[in-house]
Amino acid sequence: MFPMLSCENLERSLGFYRELLGGTETYRFPEDGPPAFISLRLGESEIGLGAMGSGAPLHGQALRPAQGHRIELCVYVEDVDATTERLRAGGVPIVLPPSDQPWGERVAYVSDPDGNLVMLTR
Repeated sequence: MFPMLSCENLERSLGFYRELLGGTETYRFPEDGPPAFISLRLGESEIGLGAMGSGAPLHGQALRPAQGHRIELCVYVEDVDATTERLRAGGVPIVLPPSDQPWGERVAYVSDPDGNLVMLTR
């Protein structure tokens, strides 16, 4: 599965997924000029980030306003606490600070620039 997010501000989302979470760019369209779509590798997974643009989307469904909890992304990190603090320092909203879970993982929840929940776990 390859999740793709519609981003209100692609540069802001790139700052989150590429700069703060360490994603590596694997694809860009178009290759020259401002991008409309970028794929990033995070660990062994990839995510697509697409600029919302001003025209109607191909599928014809409205991209905004989205209501409620639409999607939750899980990102495995080396150190949940250190990653959460780095994101906090970068201005990222912390939804749930790091905590140990009964199933053995340590998790934290943050919000990406478009309001999507991102679970950080180890």
